[in-house]
Amino acid sequence: MTTQSQNLDGLFSHVTRRAFLGRTSLGLGAASLATLLGGNAISAGEAAGDAAATALPSAQGAARGIAPEFVGLPHWPARAKRVIFLCMAGGPSHFETFDPKPKLAAMHGQPIPESFTAGQPIAQLQGQKLVCQAPLFAFKRFGRSGLEISEELPHIGSMADELCIVRSLHTDQINHDPAHTVMNTGTSISGRPSMGAWTVYGLGSEAADYPGFVVLTSISKDGRNPQPIAARQWHSGFLPSRFQGVAFSSHGDPVHYLTNPPGIARDGQGRLIGAINRLDALRNEALADPEIATRIAQYEMAFRMQTSVPELMDIADEPQHVLDLYGANGADGSFAYNCLLARRMAERGVRFIQLYHRDWDHHNDLQKFFRICARDCDRATAALIADLRQRGMLDDTLIVWGGEFGRTPMAQTNKGGVGRDHHMRAFSMFLTGGGIRGGMTFGETDDLGYHAAVNPVHVHDLHATMLHLLGVDHTRLVYRYQGRDFRLTDVAGEVVRPILA
Repeated sequence: MTTQSQNLDGLFSHVTRRAFLGRTSLGLGAASLATLLGGNAISAGEAAGDAAATALPSAQGAARGIAPEFVGLPHWPARAKRVIFLCMAGGPSHFETFDPKPKLAAMHGQPIPESFTAGQPIAQLQGQKLVCQAPLFAFKRFGRSGLEISEELPHIGSMADELCIVRSLHTDQINHDPAHTVMNTGTSISGRPSMGAWTVYGLGSEAADYPGFVVLTSISKDGRNPQPIAARQWHSGFLPSRFQGVAFSSHGDPVHYLTNPPGIARDGQGRLIGAINRLDALRNEALADPEIATRIAQYEMAFRMQTSVPELMDIADEPQHVLDLYGANGADGSFAYNCLLARRMAERGVRFIQLYHRDWDHHNDLQKFFRICARDCDRATAALIADLRQRGMLDDTLIVWGGEFGRTPMAQTNKGGVGRDHHMRAFSMFLTGGGIRGGMTFGETDDLGYHAAVNPVHVHDLHATMLHLLGVDHTRLVYRYQGRDFRLTDVAGEVVRPILA
């Protein structure tokens, strides 16, 4: 037998095997795709009354031969069905939010003891005199729990009995981009999957007509400098690309090329997508390539999103009292509007929702710029918590609020007034809902807020706890790549059990 004949025989054998597996029990991949998309394309389209969706192939037809691409967890009954991660990009100061420091106030203007700073990484204060800076705002006790929260965050304070404030977080990186990468992917090495991608990979999505992982960004109209956020912060890394986050714009077209160009009718587009997907499915029977599976799923998803996304983004159906609760003034791209969209996405089954507010990098004039950010985020954050609670959704929605690191107890004096530099050794975040104990603080920093001194919590521990509440053992959510098993928490991470309800 010639080499050419052997190659052909091998190819036909391969195709036949894939075809057989693809047709057995309606296709091994059909169940995967149908579960991931929350049902097949026809049923989703017909449920929406969209007859044109019937031009798409059904999930069982399009997905023949597609190998399962998500794990199909949970490992145990989940406390949370979804995550809303409110990212305060730039690094809010714990001294002006959730960690009052009377000793730091008493030492205001004095040199910080060298015992705190010796051998420690410093971002922009190298070679400068390191002087203690007192907290710039007063703290107040809120709720029955008496949690101490900045007076500049009264709406968040009104939710005190729902919150767990973690005061002892720490991270590995002192500059913004690598610290964002650690917060989002568990490592400063670019190219690893994001926490949202890992979550959807493990659990799939309950949203039939939306991506399982959605990202929204907002900035202050009069803030300091918008923190640049790279799209790789919500990328799927080496996971199949169907799990990456989809960035929605909260003004203009929410997704690029969402609307059809003139002359393109929806029913004709549906027939075209159906034909392309059938061709892709035939190709995938031979190759079983996860990126072909992604292409099939995403063509179908994009087709459905042309109807579902405009409906999602249009808040005209929201009662006035809800708009007033959030402080939303239409589709203006504000954090308030994005928080309202987050609630609407949660109702529609989106698994992981990430909201960025990009103006918390306060190297100078901290008092002024902090108040601008508080104006943008305080009311809307509390509204999201209250709205989910009154709808009965807070118990199974995990909300996380915080930045990529904290700020220094030392003053940074620049043109425009005093600020604080980057700080990686200690910072604060809060968690609420989804199996979290409310009305408590966890962990402590030292007297000057420099180090996480009691019950330190690394970003790996935060990720492990988040996955635990979603019903996932972080040590068992793995993906083999280049000969090694990878996970979100790498080789570290412990669930922070005292904060669990």
